[in-house]
Amino acid sequence: MQEETKTKYKSDLEIAQACKMQHIRDIAAKLNIQEDDLEMYGKYKAKLPIRLIDNDKVKECKLVLVTAITPTPAGEGKTTTSIGLSEGLNRIGKQTTVVLREPSLGPVFGIKGGAAGGGYSQVVPMEDINLHFTGDFAAVEKANNLLSALIDNNLQSRTRNLGLDPRSIYWKRVMDMNDRSLRDITIGLGGTANGIPRQDGFNITPASEIMAILCMATGIADLKEKLGNIFVGFTMDRKPIYARDLNAHGAMALLLKDAINPNLVQTLEGNPAIIHGGPFANIAQGTNTILATKMGMSLSDYVVTEAGFGADLGAEKFMNIKCGYAGIGPSALVLVATIRALRHHGGSPAEEYNVPNVERVRAGLANLDKHIENAKKFGLTPVVSVNHFVTDSQEEVDLVIARCAELGVKAVLARGWEFGGEGTTDLAHAVVESIESGKNNFKPLYDWKLPVKEKIETIAKEVYGAVAVNYEKKAVLDLKRIDNLGLNHLPVCMAKTQKSLSDNEKLYGRPENFEVTIREFEFAAGAGFVIPILGAMMRMPGLPAVPASEGMDIDENGVVSGLS
Repeated sequence: MQEETKTKYKSDLEIAQACKMQHIRDIAAKLNIQEDDLEMYGKYKAKLPIRLIDNDKVKECKLVLVTAITPTPAGEGKTTTSIGLSEGLNRIGKQTTVVLREPSLGPVFGIKGGAAGGGYSQVVPMEDINLHFTGDFAAVEKANNLLSALIDNNLQSRTRNLGLDPRSIYWKRVMDMNDRSLRDITIGLGGTANGIPRQDGFNITPASEIMAILCMATGIADLKEKLGNIFVGFTMDRKPIYARDLNAHGAMALLLKDAINPNLVQTLEGNPAIIHGGPFANIAQGTNTILATKMGMSLSDYVVTEAGFGADLGAEKFMNIKCGYAGIGPSALVLVATIRALRHHGGSPAEEYNVPNVERVRAGLANLDKHIENAKKFGLTPVVSVNHFVTDSQEEVDLVIARCAELGVKAVLARGWEFGGEGTTDLAHAVVESIESGKNNFKPLYDWKLPVKEKIETIAKEVYGAVAVNYEKKAVLDLKRIDNLGLNHLPVCMAKTQKSLSDNEKLYGRPENFEVTIREFEFAAGAGFVIPILGAMMRMPGLPAVPASEGMDIDENGVVSGLS
């Protein structure tokens, strides 16, 4: 019964620690996976061999993409909704697996504190998933930094020197932690034995091209080819140098030999969950691996997956980039909205996000309207999931549902955080109804063959609502480099603030009559996309004034606290 909120006196961590988990072989059995096919990491985690992927079964599976309106800094609960929806679908008899990204330690110890869902819609073992898990992030770091070491070694080699210009080296080191002091550094100091002095820096691991490649690869051979295609820099006579020129790709793939296999865990209700890869969505593609999604689709009738941040970022990249490379498409789209985010977009200051205000919700509906409009441009009529918070008033919820009905869209109150699958069966029924209606016909927004500028303008004008795109001087020069390197045919992965539909994080709601500015370009020749940089985006975040890590601890019995 939903008479009382079960989470009233329990934190996410307390709920997760109280869960009686099933052995991972029993979770695998629900997907008809034999125990011998599992590479187990203890009792509750296992890796799945990519040979289990069946492309014929992939074609039959119903893929549900969960995205959201433009979020507040705390996020709007896409992961919680995704997990809750998978529980709800299983409850109504639809064999479903949820497929998610792995959390990054940067946000875990920074602002979020954890990213394994919330309340009674979580994946477990929660502590492991939020921390080192199965070591995939460490493997990505090692592969990335091996290439860095090989680059600097080659600079001072007397026998195999490729003639790299140290000033042109594009590649950076990575670590999975928010550490702003490492953004720009000087290396190689201390004499000739310590290398060639040059300017360098660190990105956070989820923003690395290795992570993007892991998420785009379709197998070991494809992984090695993509790693070999990584652009390193130019020689003194402007000849491009790639990782394959350093014979780096084989050893890098070796470091990723286990990381390439998707990870199997479980939800609180004992349903299968696959978690793999973890690129950010504001500076990378923001989706789990192609292999993980296809694994879930090979083993289940339904797969629920999510894309990072708002639909203008993660979902746009999922549909325009990932679907193109994977040869898949969503059968339905769920758009998560919270009343507090609508208050935010309607003008509520942060301290009033949890204060009911019908008029501010009404004003904030413009942001929801735009995301609904965008979904339809991809051939999908979304199901709006109103992720319930205890501070929501019924009048506010009714207003959202009524507005969606005016737009021909079904809106459902989702209470997965409070009640798990019991609180999301209505949402599950709505999703099934959307799929079975036959009205969803997914189509990408642009053709990859278009010039880079046309692809950018399509996204900026159609998705963001911009009236024009401006290019700074460096961006113009970068476009010439992209053309010279033969990368015009690649899709674009926009690096933009997640806080606004525009490139100005202070423009809430549905901005109008604005222009966006491309400051410069990066490109991931290995992963396979061009990266326009809008505004002051950076690949190494910093910690907040009071990091979440300050509230975390472990006792003598190994019991974790403060991780949520």
